[in-house]
Amino acid sequence: MNEELSYKKIFQFWFPLSATWLMMAVEGPFLTALIARFADPEYNLAAYGVAFSIALIIESPVILLLSASTALVENRETYQKLKKFVYILSAFTVFSILVLLIPSIYNFVAINLIKLPQRVADLNYYALIVLIPWAPSIGYRRFYQGIMIRSGKTKLVAYGTVIRLAAMGLTGTLLYSSKMVDGVMIGACALSAGVITEAIATRVMVGKLLVNFFDNNSENKKSINQKDIFKFYYPLALTSFISLGVHPIVTFFMGQSRMSLESLAVLPVLHGLVFIFRSFGLSYQEVGIALIKTQKEYIKLRNFAFGMAVLVFTALGLIALTPLSMLWLTNVAGLTTKLAEFARIPLIIYSFFPVTTVWINFQRAVLVNTRHTEPITMATVLEVLGIIFVLIVFINYLSVVGAVAAVSAYTVGRLAANFYLVKPFNRYLKEIPN
Repeated sequence: MNEELSYKKIFQFWFPLSATWLMMAVEGPFLTALIARFADPEYNLAAYGVAFSIALIIESPVILLLSASTALVENRETYQKLKKFVYILSAFTVFSILVLLIPSIYNFVAINLIKLPQRVADLNYYALIVLIPWAPSIGYRRFYQGIMIRSGKTKLVAYGTVIRLAAMGLTGTLLYSSKMVDGVMIGACALSAGVITEAIATRVMVGKLLVNFFDNNSENKKSINQKDIFKFYYPLALTSFISLGVHPIVTFFMGQSRMSLESLAVLPVLHGLVFIFRSFGLSYQEVGIALIKTQKEYIKLRNFAFGMAVLVFTALGLIALTPLSMLWLTNVAGLTTKLAEFARIPLIIYSFFPVTTVWINFQRAVLVNTRHTEPITMATVLEVLGIIFVLIVFINYLSVVGAVAAVSAYTVGRLAANFYLVKPFNRYLKEIPN
């Protein structure tokens, strides 16, 4: 990575990470397609969407360990200190979901707060039990993946994802064929099996790499303590928690909206398709953290990001605005024609969202690279407030259909965060040397 950075080298570094996110993006459409073809698809799709949203909140403290590991692990000592931090966070995620699963607490959240239909709440409860190991497995493997990225071995990250998808696909297919469980359990079991397998594979692959990493950085005397890690990481963890925590809020509003069951059913499908195109931007944050060393490298990475944004917008727009949308929603996602027609307008609105993903992940990359993580949290707070504001206006006052209100709120909130970060981005960009 000491050679002059070129667009070819950016692509070679980024592509395995992009492939990783793209492969993970297949999970959503694959599992929702299985569930949509199973008994009671509306109830099971709704339960799966809610369970996945709650699991994401539980996961939020560990999701940005990939960025933290890429930025902070510089020698054996910093590795040991951050690993201890990872174990503490992982234990916290397990404790959190166990508390939520206490029946009295769960019923209050699902029935009284979110106001789920009883059938959806029951299906969701058992799915959450299966997803208990999901968050700690993700935190564990993201910690080691950060070391892979810092070492320039991004292909290893992609190999781990191939293993994850194989385990997920095999589990989902076998359960679907057996007809022994509800559709939502197919999704939950497949997700857990995939991430557990990937965590084990990642630790095995990183074994030899760690030895070389420690040898190559044996003269690096940089140190860090738990206080330093916490100061750096808590804005990132808070960002994830706030950002992912908004999904149950959206679910709550959709439960009060017009055509609520249809909205709950199609939203996981829309998320799955849009996530495919968001994956290109999501993978770019660690690229910026690892590769931005000078202003010259920043400019090349910025130009690369701009080209990526144009491509994802064009590609998703072609699907959303043409008959390809019905082809995807019915033949691939497995929605009924009625649900597919219902999902078309939300999909058109949602097609701009991947552009904002590219933009915000490049903004975050510069801020993490310069060790200024606080503005990221403030931007996320503003994003969530924007989402809630749009939902209140659209659903409570304008009586907009739930799915349309949800994707509109996501887009407006994200744009608010993008524009908020412009000022700190430009300010801290000056700290990158010429």
